[in-house]
Amino acid sequence: MSAFHAEPGGPDTVRGAGAASARLLDRPWDEFGERFWAKRALLTRGAGDYSDLFSSAAVDELLSRRGLRTPFLRMAKNGATLPSGSFTAPAGVGAEIGDQLNDTTVWRQFADGATIVLQALHRTWDPIGTFTSALAAELGHPVQANAYITPRANRGFDDHYDVHDVFVLQIEGSKRWIIHEPVHPAPLRSQPWTDRRAEVAAEARREPVIDTVLQPGDCLYLPRGWLHAAQAQDELSIHLTLGVHVWTRYAVAEQLMQDALDRLRQDPQARQSLPLGVDGPDDVVEEVREQLLKALDLADPTPTFRRLRNSQSRPAPLGPLAQQAALDGLDERSALGLRDGLQARLDGRRLHSRVGWLDFAADELPVIQRFIDEKHCAAGDLGVEMARRLLRAGVAVPAES
Repeated sequence: MSAFHAEPGGPDTVRGAGAASARLLDRPWDEFGERFWAKRALLTRGAGDYSDLFSSAAVDELLSRRGLRTPFLRMAKNGATLPSGSFTAPAGVGAEIGDQLNDTTVWRQFADGATIVLQALHRTWDPIGTFTSALAAELGHPVQANAYITPRANRGFDDHYDVHDVFVLQIEGSKRWIIHEPVHPAPLRSQPWTDRRAEVAAEARREPVIDTVLQPGDCLYLPRGWLHAAQAQDELSIHLTLGVHVWTRYAVAEQLMQDALDRLRQDPQARQSLPLGVDGPDDVVEEVREQLLKALDLADPTPTFRRLRNSQSRPAPLGPLAQQAALDGLDERSALGLRDGLQARLDGRRLHSRVGWLDFAADELPVIQRFIDEKHCAAGDLGVEMARRLLRAGVAVPAES
């Protein structure tokens, strides 16, 4: 395996990439997919301006005014995670819940050299939520976002690897990144780096494949399993880590096996008891293997895969009061949009999405498909009653005219 350093390039070089992924790369989308995706680290200098996504002002607002609770915040120092009780406390009358962050103790820990980790920012900071939703749709894999705020000349975590791919976006300040090749390529989520501490420590003592300082606007892509450690320089550092929780062939195999086992569960012969006095499964292994292979031949992982995929990502935020106002004022001229991030699709006469399913009459299907394709229309194009139904289901949302 090897890493690659890219030189800056114009936005028109990212052919085939979507609007979100184009902000991370300076090369054709198909080249990234063939040469780097899940294979090699890629450093891109000057990939873009990320100040619209996050900033030091955003950090201060989240820490001081948003009432964040664990696990949306954690802190680390000298390679270890701090106990949450060292930076949380109740927040006074009407907010007595004890796991809310305390901005004073957060500040004191930070001033003493601790790194602040703001977790799941795709749920708590709207610009990042919008961006990660778009990126997930382009990549075809769920995306989450964390921010790491490290005091000058400090290091939050020791050498380790992640079980998901990451895009590191340097927001403010600078940070030195030291990257080593994997000791366990393409680890599954059940195979964390802590299972291989000795191997990780040994590899970290070898010559790195990347040793560089990221500046604002730089982007570093690391496939899962690549070892990394980072240290702030002589200034505070803020970077975003976009974690891509990739689907794998192993995950598809899990779904196939689960479907096959569900089928065997319905087979009276498979449910029969083994004979009395049995010492082991030897006498029935071949018979059961044949039953399982037949069940696998019939297995279809698609429904379970789609349900799991839908459960791991959320559609765009929906405002209940705006939705009610849209219903109250609905007429043929009302502008509607398809709610972002729904993964809406027609299967026969049923509309499936991340918020459930709806059945339609055969003559309604062309109108629904056009709405899915075009993503916006007037209520009169759908028919007011159908528009009302889609609004109530949270599939359609009010849109600007």
